[in-house]
Amino acid sequence: MDIVIITGMSGSGKSVALHALEDIGYYCVDNLPPELLQDFVALEHQQQASHVAIATDARSGASLQLVSQQLQALRQQGHHVRAIFLDASTSTLVRRYSETRRKHPLAQSRPDPADLGGEALRRDLVQSIELERDMLLNIRAESHIVDTSTIRSVRLQAYIKELTRTPTTQMTLVFESFAFKRGVPVDADYVFDVRMLPNPHYEPALRDLTGRDAPVADFLRAQVEVQTMQQGIAQFLQQWLEPMARDQRSYVTVAIGCTGGQHRSVFLVEQLTALFSAQANAPWVTLKRHRELDV
Repeated sequence: MDIVIITGMSGSGKSVALHALEDIGYYCVDNLPPELLQDFVALEHQQQASHVAIATDARSGASLQLVSQQLQALRQQGHHVRAIFLDASTSTLVRRYSETRRKHPLAQSRPDPADLGGEALRRDLVQSIELERDMLLNIRAESHIVDTSTIRSVRLQAYIKELTRTPTTQMTLVFESFAFKRGVPVDADYVFDVRMLPNPHYEPALRDLTGRDAPVADFLRAQVEVQTMQQGIAQFLQQWLEPMARDQRSYVTVAIGCTGGQHRSVFLVEQLTALFSAQANAPWVTLKRHRELDV
């Protein structure tokens, strides 16, 4: 069976991710206690289910410590298992909870929001979020992390579908462009800073375009520094991707950042995605994501 575990921070989009998987044929279950995971999979296997998605998170409490051993046991039984951890910045989660006026699941034993003032309610919410981060540290460490801080629901659904459609027998290589002014992606395994490269922003004819547009690509392709940077990143990855694939890594995210996430980083992500996608018999599948454009 193809089993996807959806986990992560409350308010980070787990329900959106489950709906996306349901759309492409997964049988989805939310908030399944970890101690029931193997029994549930065995039952679905008897029913000849082939694709199952299960959401588990901090609502499971102390039993979260069972998740790692349960996933390992399922892999030993021959199932293809991948875990996706949805995350977002604390400020983003606070804003989402403030907009929906919902109570954080770890705040159930605390005062009702109506009984707290605005600042006191925010402190209570931040404390709940940080407690949840601590509870999920172990499962986060062995999952592919998706930062949903700046992603709209529609784009998150598309990205989850894209991730889970890749073969489970191959490593997934994700190139991601981003703007340093909006923070480094929390899902990055490697981060490359390209802010020292010539910036098309200062060319009036190119300012409103992106690295996906031909005039910007032509401008950057003509810069020796850009070509040197591209070759350096490619050489580094060529050396280490195959060892990581042999080490059974499921996902590797390479984040490339410039000031605004519009020109230089986008161009390099496009070029590197094309380069690594074209490699025949490579033990990885290549995807791309432009954080500041894919909103």
